[in-house]
Amino acid sequence: MILISPSFKNQGEIPKKFTCDGEDISPALSWSNVPSGTKSLALIVDDPDAPDPANPRTTWVHWVLYNIPVTTNALPEGVEKKDLPQGVLEGLNDSKRTGYGGPCPPIGKHRYFHKLYALDITLPDLNRPTKAQLEKAMEGHILSNTDLVGLYQRKK
Repeated sequence: MILISPSFKNQGEIPKKFTCDGEDISPALSWSNVPSGTKSLALIVDDPDAPDPANPRTTWVHWVLYNIPVTTNALPEGVEKKDLPQGVLEGLNDSKRTGYGGPCPPIGKHRYFHKLYALDITLPDLNRPTKAQLEKAMEGHILSNTDLVGLYQRKK
């Protein structure tokens, strides 16, 4: 599978508009080469460098989506719940809310992993799961996965 964004290149800088310093909207994402047998897709965006890349202590979760239909191959920039494809369910980010929460690193340059999973099932409604709960539900059902990494450091 391949995951790309017209908004930033893999290992490239995430533009300010997609962060807490800008409009805090989600970047456009698109994917291809989804394996046959895939029943749904899941997306997790997280930052393993929190709070400080020199001394990371936690992985901060920015976005959790699941049951993305296999007929969907992209999410537009600034996608909101009402615009998500039918059937897509949202999980909780580490701000304890659903939806996208953009990069807002307190110090240093952080890496933001946009991880896409092809699953051999459509998951039941997990009632706004955390990343850990979604990962547990996906165990044994991942056919393929890929990621796209963006970088962001706040300007002084």
